[in-house]
Amino acid sequence: MKMSVASNISAKQSVKTVFLDRDGVVNEKMPEGEYVKNWSDFRFLPGSLEAIRRLNQAGIRVVIVTNQRGISLGLYSMADLETIHAEFQSALRSAGARVDRIYVCPHPKGECDCRKPSPGLFEQARQEFPEITVASSVMIGDSFSDIEFGRQLGMRTVLISGRGSHLRLSDEKALELANMSCSTLSEAVEILLGDEQHAL
Repeated sequence: MKMSVASNISAKQSVKTVFLDRDGVVNEKMPEGEYVKNWSDFRFLPGSLEAIRRLNQAGIRVVIVTNQRGISLGLYSMADLETIHAEFQSALRSAGARVDRIYVCPHPKGECDCRKPSPGLFEQARQEFPEITVASSVMIGDSFSDIEFGRQLGMRTVLISGRGSHLRLSDEKALELANMSCSTLSEAVEILLGDEQHAL
């Protein structure tokens, strides 16, 4: 587990908002070139519901920021995605958890300012929650675009690298750039909440 200590203030005191990528962090990522097109494709990763619930209990805002290029490819619609996210929120509520907001980029590469690593989804969140600051935010994702999204904005970043040794070149680059890497969201949340006496 890679770790970088950048502050002597505990993460529990300083982190107010956690930005999460969805696929590969909260739920299982589909094979390359495939997408979660309906609720039956959606499978929570072990411990992710509990991890989100712990963030909620700590008073930390939880925001999903997700690229959904499959919409622009015509593989599913925004309505399909909204149905998935309604079921997602229902499952969270049943587990005593919640995600405060979900922001989506449905566009292909190079045609918008909201596809990560561009900052548009962060700006959407800040319009709705003006109190959000990069200094009090952490980005947790499983790809280079997630880590670069956080870094460009000035957020601390955590890479979920549970795919083991089968990392693409971009993933290896993300591993170098992230402040910290963990195998699961649960592990990242445990550290963020100070259970191991670490701060990002």
